Amino acid sequence: MPAAHPLPTLTDNDLVLRPSRPGDEVAVNSLLQEPEVAAWWGENTEASVAEELVGAFTIEIDGTVAGILECHEELEPMYPSVAFDIALGVAWHGRGYGRRALRLAIDHFVVRGHHRFTIDPAVTNQMAIRSYQRVGFRPVGILRSCERAPDGTWRDALLMDLLRWELDEFPLHG
Repeated sequence: MPAAHPLPTLTDNDLVLRPSRPGDEVAVNSLLQEPEVAAWWGENTEASVAEELVGAFTIEIDGTVAGILECHEELEPMYPSVAFDIALGVAWHGRGYGRRALRLAIDHFVVRGHHRFTIDPAVTNQMAIRSYQRVGFRPVGILRSCERAPDGTWRDALLMDLLRWELDEFPLHG
């Protein structure tokens, strides 16, 4: 589901979130094929990645495509929220780039009037869960058998959310 408005380009020093464009699917698909990433994102093709990129940010680090940040924006006035999915290539794991990318996007959507943000990693993806906790996301509950794993089995996800007024507890830099 694409974002409900055109995405801007957002920057934080060496990290850039920009609207995805034709051609990004080649680099992003290559990153999604890395075993450590494919374990969570499954099998992809350039065509399926091109569909995922519609309405998504491409993450660039020092001018190199490093990943994807999908933003699912709910515009219903009673439920203004944004759900995220993010993937980074292995070369950028463990260096704070995912946290920074999410926070840049969250700050953008706060300005647009959103107050609640969600993300739902697989319950066994502890590296992602720790990263999202450093952004400020908190566990809400388990989504049972909600996604198909690359081996065809069903796995649970951890629903996590973050509220706008909790952001000050988790500064972007620090």
